[in-house]
Parts: sequence; structure tokens; C-alpha cells
Amino acid sequence: MINRKIIVVGNGMVGHYFVERLAKKYPERDITVLGGEPRPAYDRVHLSEVFKGRNPEELSLTSREHYRQLGIDAHFGDPVTAIDREHRTVTTRLGRRFHYDKLVLATGSYAFVPPIPGNDLPGCLSYRTIDDLGAIRAHAKAARRGVVIGGGLLGLECANALKNLGLDTHVVEFAPGLMGVQLDPGGSTMLRQMIEAIGVSVHTSKATRKISVGTSHRLRMSFADDSELETDLIVFSAGIRPHDELARAAGLDVGERGGIVVDTHCRTSDSNISAIGECALAHGKIHGLVAPGYRMADAALSQLGTEAFPFEGADMSTKLKLLGIDVGSIGDAHGSATGQAVSLVYANDRDRVYKKLVLSADSRKLRGAVLVGDCSDYDSLLQYYLNDMELPDNPEAIILPSDAGTQAALGGMQLPPGATICSCLNVTRGALIKAIDGGCSTIADLKSATGASTGCGGCAALLKSTLQQVLAERGVSVDNHLCEHFAFSRQELFHLVKVEQIRSFAQLLQAHGRGRGCDICKPAVASILASLWNDYILAQEHAALQDTNDTFLANMQKDGTYSVVPRIPGGEISADKLLVIAQVAKKYELYTKITGGQRIDLFGARLNQLPDIWETLVAAGFETGHAYGKALRTVKSCVGSTWCRYGVQDSVGMAIRIENRYKGIRSPHKLKSAVSGCTRECAEAQSKDFGVIATEKGWNLYVGGNGGMKPRHAELFATDLDEATLIRTIDRFLMFYINTADRLQRTSVWLENLDGGLDYLRSVIIDDKLGLCAELDRQMARLVGSYQCEWKTSLEDPEKRRRFRQFINSLEDDANVLFVQERGQPRPARPDERAVPTQPRHSKKKEEASHAL
Repeated sequence: MINRKIIVVGNGMVGHYFVERLAKKYPERDITVLGGEPRPAYDRVHLSEVFKGRNPEELSLTSREHYRQLGIDAHFGDPVTAIDREHRTVTTRLGRRFHYDKLVLATGSYAFVPPIPGNDLPGCLSYRTIDDLGAIRAHAKAARRGVVIGGGLLGLECANALKNLGLDTHVVEFAPGLMGVQLDPGGSTMLRQMIEAIGVSVHTSKATRKISVGTSHRLRMSFADDSELETDLIVFSAGIRPHDELARAAGLDVGERGGIVVDTHCRTSDSNISAIGECALAHGKIHGLVAPGYRMADAALSQLGTEAFPFEGADMSTKLKLLGIDVGSIGDAHGSATGQAVSLVYANDRDRVYKKLVLSADSRKLRGAVLVGDCSDYDSLLQYYLNDMELPDNPEAIILPSDAGTQAALGGMQLPPGATICSCLNVTRGALIKAIDGGCSTIADLKSATGASTGCGGCAALLKSTLQQVLAERGVSVDNHLCEHFAFSRQELFHLVKVEQIRSFAQLLQAHGRGRGCDICKPAVASILASLWNDYILAQEHAALQDTNDTFLANMQKDGTYSVVPRIPGGEISADKLLVIAQVAKKYELYTKITGGQRIDLFGARLNQLPDIWETLVAAGFETGHAYGKALRTVKSCVGSTWCRYGVQDSVGMAIRIENRYKGIRSPHKLKSAVSGCTRECAEAQSKDFGVIATEKGWNLYVGGNGGMKPRHAELFATDLDEATLIRTIDRFLMFYINTADRLQRTSVWLENLDGGLDYLRSVIIDDKLGLCAELDRQMARLVGSYQCEWKTSLEDPEKRRRFRQFINSLEDDANVLFVQERGQPRPARPDERAVPTQPRHSKKKEEASHAL
């Protein structure tokens, strides 16, 4: 049989994709895989997640055993060193020789290291493979500062890795802006501002002239403009270069700047040899994303059959999260290839959002887009672009904020069957419908059957909506699963945890889940566990589930510092306690603000200062205000009958009682409350999740309100309640909400979606229609009785204090966080003010080493 013996050199993501499909389509072929790395294919797209605690094994796309089951002869860690085209053989480094009828080169690329003198000094590394991660982590253990050379996509991912390792992180980029391929100047500027705001220094238009041994740090970088930067670690991520040395040595055609030249069918200058992925020069360029690599693999595979089709290029759009910042790029983001293009831009410096649409000359078609800070429109915009769909009459509405009248996002059912849902794997909506009609009823089923959302994962939301819409159209009940790891809703998981007395995520996953969990289910389960058992939020079994704010019991601010918000129940505070707050603010040079929730917020605390600040506040009788958690934030009050001539009840006393009762109780979303002493409503109780207004006969209770982007008035729930009845009613309302709400669902949305609405809620809470009230009372009593101040608990354990350090191996402050004075208080320096000197900030440093460690 023609092409009976096929050898694939390289086992990256594209090589693996080709092999999998080859084995399934042509199981009779004799297939050999020769991989240079010591392990089978793994997901390089999510490589940086290893630094967030993900096990490298979780990135695996296959295994030796899986290849054996497919009948594939696979060898790893023994790279091919020579191709003999005349005899159709390849030879490996260990001297093994393999014969081929058809050879497929999927050798990928390597990190480009600029020819800078000193680039081989100890501490100069690359960022490309799992082994590279190990080297970076090993060097970071004794480092304080790390520099990434390269401000592109991979460079910023690497910067995120260094920051996760606790290093003072810098990015050095030769070009004037970041991610110049994907972003226009406006998007690049916004991205830079956001990156600098979280504590990563960015140096653009910098040409590194040489690297030498440093003085205060291990290495010194000298730039062409005569400036210098010292660091302990340098990681090169300045782009990629194709692994074309095998092809070059074998006499195959290669490009002037590298890359194995291939035709539209991915054939090299030798018709028996194909090249796919980042090693191939197709249409005159190297395609550095996984999606076009997969399209090349499809084209190369088609040459083995009777219906060959060409590689005509691939969508280079991408959506990702860099250093916690959403970034999206679609099509011709610069408007350079569109001819007479029309650009629409929405830029919001306050909220750190930049969005740009590149339209055709008649404004009817989308040709490109840039999104920074908010990618919620990405899925819809990508479908407009991929399917050449006509835009609405006012396309600017797609990117404007919701209160300006945005265009509703496209749903899967509005798209034609040929619409591409997953551009990485080229999965159309029609293919999804066929898979659903063939029996797929879950996201996991669809992923397995079609491969959709297994690449970059950017189409996950559209995949889910398509599944739900198609199932609903066919009369099949749509599941409300939390995510692919749990086939249950948040409410169902809540009941399972409660009934089975489950105390940890691992225990729940083993009993009722699959896989290892994700960013959806982990915090959701953490909230459920906290709502039921009220354990210390940073206990070993819970800590890994938390986001940044809960992890450090403080809100991270835009410059990478933290806010400290002590609880001030009802807004009532003594002169002595005010003095303590003033002393803390002065000692640590913190920005101080009295909030609308009647608290005093202290901004600008460094991570390593938090325990010392808490210690002072706790000693003075303060507790954590839980400003970082999905919990009760504030209970605002007016002065009530004690001082006000209109007051009819003691609103301050009631506010203090309510806040002290419900403090620390975790819920699906944050909670706010207020108590007004009369109907003049000075505390604005009707804009809260639950609000109380005094009457001549007692108290009126309002529920289901909120402020924010979409304000909602609370609804009157019960009238003229005495104090005991009021508290009991609030108890039951909160516990019923915690038991039944969806993840991250505010009380207002929960109430709007509740079958029967307010009347049904009254029947459950007041009339005890379901017979649940006694159980709700018991649940609240358990939570109230188990309260603990998380600040105080953290201070009592030296091991817990270890997490509050700026750097892994140093007690030094982060010198990169700069402040300037404005109106007599410190505020974060803007990028153009970063060179402005500031007063030294307080730090106890080495004299407290034993206490901090």
C-alpha cells in the first residue's frame, strides 16, 4: 500500500493532533512517532498555569500507553539528527534508524535568544518547555528580581510566571509597545497601564546591548540608551524561531529567515516529506498559534486520501488572560490590511477598558477588533468576523457599556450551521448539532466528540450556549451543571455537602465529581463550605480554592498593594479607636478614606505589612471587615432616635446588632445592609440586599435591592416587626438565599428568578410553607456561633503568617511600588510619575525576621 510507513518527527500539540487523526482515519498505516522531548505531547498553551500550582502532568494530551493502544510506535527523548532522503530513513541521536514512505516534520519552534553578549551567563534562561519551567523555578528560589526580555504574548505569560514566584518582575521590550502583533497602540498603552498597576515594571523601546555580572543583583543589563537594570534572573521570550535544522541539513528548501517552505498542501520541496506547525513556512510566514497548525495538519492528512484540500491560512484571533488581564485580538486589529477602514473606539481609563472595532468602508462588516480589560464581547465579535455577518445599524453599541444600550450577545442559534464555533479545531455549529443529535448531551461529551474548546478554550461560553439552545429546541431538558467537573447545580452541591457532611473540595470531588476542578467550581465550592461550616478560610484544605483577595484577607488594589478595612459596626466608633486608625495610617503611610458604607478604608499596604497592621488593629478591638469576601460587607445607619428629631427607633443600635450577628457569614455574593431610623431614609436601606426602616410600631424589612451598574430597589417584605421577629425573619431570608442561589448571584437577581417571586418567598419565610424554617434557624445559629475573626486567626499561627511576604526569600519591601502625594495623602504613581521620589515607607524588615518567618 502507498505510504504504508509514516513517521512523524515531533510530538508537540500539532504533531499529536496529526497523529491522533491519522491513527483514527487510517488504522492500517504503520505509524512511528519520534519526539525530542522526554515526554509525550502536552498543552503548551496553558504552560504558565504550572506556576499557579497546576501539576505538569495535568497538561498531558496523551500517554505512551494511549499510543500503544492506537498501535503507534512512539519514542521520546531521542531526537532525530539526520534525514536521508535518498534511502528514506531518519537517524536519531542514539543511532537508531527508521525507514519511511511518508515523513511528516512537526518539529515546532524554539525560543529566540537575541545575540546579546553575556546571554549565556548563569541565570539567563528561556521560556518554552516544561523543562524550562523547572529551570526558572530553581533559579527563582534564590532570586529577588526577574526580567523577561520580550513583551509579546509569551513574554507576558512568562512575566506572570515570575510574578507568581514572588519576584520583583520587569518586562523589557525592543518595540515601543506591548503585544505589537495583536494590539494597536491604544490597546497596547492600556495593557501597559494595567500591567504596571499590578506591580510589573514595563520598559519599552529598550535595546539590550550587553549582559554582565551585577553588583546589587547577579546580572546587569546595559541598554543602548546608556541606562542599566540589575536583576537576578533573565528569561528570553523575544519570539520564536522554527526548528528547521533537520530540513536544512537534508537540503530541503527553507525561507530566508528560516522555516521549511511548504506549498498549499503542506508538502516540502521533497514530495515525500510534509511539514506542519511552527516549523513550516506557509504562504510566506510562520504561524505562531496552535489553530493554524491544526489546519496544516488537516491539510497534510488529506493528502493521504482521495479528497485532498489545501491549507488556505487560519484565523489568528486570540483571547487570553495575561497577568489577570483580559486581552482579545480579532482579525485585522491594526486596520492595515483592510483598505479604507472605519474604526470605532471605546476607551475608559477609569475602569481600565479599551475596545476597538475595525469595520469595512461601509461599516457593514467587521474586519478586526481589539479588546483589553473586558473580553465579554469577544465571542460575538469573533462570530461576526468569522462568518462575515452583517453588523447591526449601530455597531458601536456592541462595545459600549450596558447602561449605554449594548447589543445583546449573539447566541448559538442565531448562527448558520457553517459558522465556526471553535476556530482552534475548526468545529462548526453544524458539527456540534450533529454530535448533539448523535447523543452528546453534556459539554464533556461535545468536547470529546468534536474537540471543541480543547484548544485555547476561548469558545467555552459559546459552546455551552449552543448545547443548551439545541437541546431546548429538541425538547430535551437542559442541565444546569456548575461546570464539566460537577454534574450538579450550585444548589445541588450545597445539599450534597450538607447532607453528607463533606468538609473539603477533594472529598466532594472524589465523591461526586471528576477531573481536578477549575476556576468555576473551586471558588464556588469554597463558598459552599464556608457558608455551611464556617471554618477558617485559609485552612489547608480551603486555601488553594480562594482567589487573590480571600487568599490574603485583603483587597488587592490597582498598584499591587492592599486595602485594610476594619469592621465598624453601624458606623459607630469611639475616639480611642479613631486614634488607633490614625496612628496605623500615619505609621504605614496609608491613604485613608471614609466610605459610603460608614467605614474607614486604609489603602496602600504592602503584603508583608498586613500582619503588623492587623496586629495593631486587633489589639485595639477591631475585627476584619470582610471587604475581600463574598460576605456581609457593611450595615449602614443614620443616627436614629438617639440624636435625630425625626427618628422613631434606635437605628444605630439595630445596625450594630445586625452587623455583629451576620459578620463573617459567607454567601453566593457579597451582602450589604442598612438601617434607617425613620421613613426619611437617610441610610438608603432600600438600595441594599436587605434593609430595615423604622416605623412607629417597629421595623419594616426590605429585600432584594442593590446598587452598582444596574441599581435595583429592594421590595417591601414585612411590616411593623418587633426586634426579635425582625432578626428571625432576616435569619431565614439569608439562609434560604444561601441554600438556593446560584454561584455569584446577587439577592436581586436571585429574587427575580425565584418562581413565584416575593409572594413565594413570603410563604416560605413567614408562613413556613415548606416546613424549612426550623432548619433555617438552626443553620443560622450554627454560623453565628462559629464566627471567628480571620485576621486574628491568621496572626495566631506562625505558619499562616508566612504567606504574607512580598518575596519568597526576602523580607524587603517591593521598591517598585511608588507613591506620590496628592491632597496631603499618598496615592499610586501613574506610569509617567514612576521616577518621582517618595518618602521611605515603613518596614520592620530584619529585626522582625524571626516573627515573620
